[in-house]
Amino acid sequence: MTSSMKPIRIGLLGLGTVGAGVFHVLARNGEEIRRRAGRAIEIAAVHRRDLAAARAIVGSKARIDADAMAIVHDPSIEIVVELIGGTDVARRLVLAAIAAGKHVVTANKALLAVHGTEIFEAARSRGVMVAFEAAVAGGVPIIKALREGLSANRIAWVAGIINGTTNFILSEMRSKGSDFGTVLKEAQRLGYAEADPTFDIEGIDAAHKLTIMSAIAFGVPVQFAKATIEGISALQAADIRYAEQLGYRIKLLGITKRRDDLEASTPGVHDRTGGIELRVHPTLVPATRLIANVEGAMNAVVVNGDAVGTTLYYGKGAGAEPTASAVVADLIDVTRLHTADPDHRVPHLAFQPGSLADTPILPIEQVVTAFYLRLRVADEKGVLASLTRILADNDISIDAILQRESAEGENQTDLIILTHDTVEGRMRQAIAQMQALKTVLAPIVRIRKEELS
Repeated sequence: MTSSMKPIRIGLLGLGTVGAGVFHVLARNGEEIRRRAGRAIEIAAVHRRDLAAARAIVGSKARIDADAMAIVHDPSIEIVVELIGGTDVARRLVLAAIAAGKHVVTANKALLAVHGTEIFEAARSRGVMVAFEAAVAGGVPIIKALREGLSANRIAWVAGIINGTTNFILSEMRSKGSDFGTVLKEAQRLGYAEADPTFDIEGIDAAHKLTIMSAIAFGVPVQFAKATIEGISALQAADIRYAEQLGYRIKLLGITKRRDDLEASTPGVHDRTGGIELRVHPTLVPATRLIANVEGAMNAVVVNGDAVGTTLYYGKGAGAEPTASAVVADLIDVTRLHTADPDHRVPHLAFQPGSLADTPILPIEQVVTAFYLRLRVADEKGVLASLTRILADNDISIDAILQRESAEGENQTDLIILTHDTVEGRMRQAIAQMQALKTVLAPIVRIRKEELS
C-alpha cells in the first residue's frame, strides 16, 4: 500500500461535539494519519439536519446531506462513521451500511450493548468490519487492550470508572462534603451533567460500556438486559464520610468477573459450575488503590489477567477530541485492513465468532462481594450482640465495626459494619432480619465493597 493510492472516502453521520472533533482531528493531523494508514482518509460527506451549522464546521471541504441514508447508499463511500447516538435510527443506518458492504465505525455504546449480537453477525456474514473503540471510555484505548494487547490472558475480572459525570459528582461530594442534589446542580451548571442526567446517574451509560467490555473479556455475546444496575442518586454524604474514615473511597464501578467457584451448596445455585458477574453500582474501594484516586470527570479501567497481572488504563472518557482520537484510530485500522481477508481480521468480540461461550450471566443474588452496612440503632445494651448474631447465623463474617454518634438525636447511634466476602442472597436475608428488629430505627444502608487486589 503506498501514499499514491486514492484517499479512502468517509461518510460522517452526525456532526455534533464528537463529529466536529473527528473532522478537526483529521484536518489537523491528516499527513500523520496518512503516514500511519498508508493512504489519506477523506471525509467526503457529512450528515446533519441543520445544514447551516454543518457548513460552519466543514465549509466547502465535504458534501453536506440532511438525508443520512443517502450517504449510506452513496457507492463512493467506503466507511460509514455513525455518531448520531440512540438505538433506533442508528441501528437502521448501521445495518444498511453493512448490507451495502461498507465498514462501520461507531461511538454508540447503547447501540452495541443492546443490538451488538445482531450487528456483529450481519458484519461477519457480509465480510465487513464494525470498529467501536470510541464507544467505551472515550480516548482510553481499552477495547484494543482487551481485544488485542491482552489476548494471551485468561481475564479474571474488569472493573472501571467508565462514566465521567458520576465520578465528578462523587469527587465533589467527597471533597466538599456536599449532598448529591447540590453537586448534581453544580455538575449541570458546569456542563458535566445533562439537563436530564438519568442515563449517567442511574448507571445505565456505564452498564452499556461494561456489557461491551465483558463480552470481549470473556468471549460471550453482549447481554445488556442481564446486567445489574444501581446508580448514585441515593448515596448520602454521611456514607462517603464514613467510608473515608475506614480507609475507602466510594466510586461508581462497572464490574465484570469470571466465576468458576460456584457450588450447588451456594444459595440459589443448582449444579452450576460457573458464571459471569455483570454489575454497575456504587462501590467502596480501598483508598490505596490507584483507581480510588481517579478524580473529576476522568475514566479508569483495571483489568486482571492470569499472565499479566493487574493493569490500569486511565484518561479522558468523553469530550470532542479524546473521543475523536478513538474514532480516527478506528478509521486508521479499517483503512489498513479493509482489503484483508475477513477471516484474518481481529474478531469483533476478540474470540472467533464460532467460539463464543454460552457462560451464563449470574443473577445478583449469586454475586460474591463484601459489604458496607450503616445502621441507625437505639443506643442501648444488647443491640450490637443481636446484629452480630444475625450476621453469624447467615454465615457472614465481620471485617470491621465503627460506631459514631448519630446526628438524628440522643439515644441513637450509627453503626457501620464492614463484612468479608459473602453471597449477595445471604446478605439480603440478613438485612431483612436486622431491619425487623425494633432497635433498628431507620432503613439500613447497604453498599458493596471490592478490594480489587
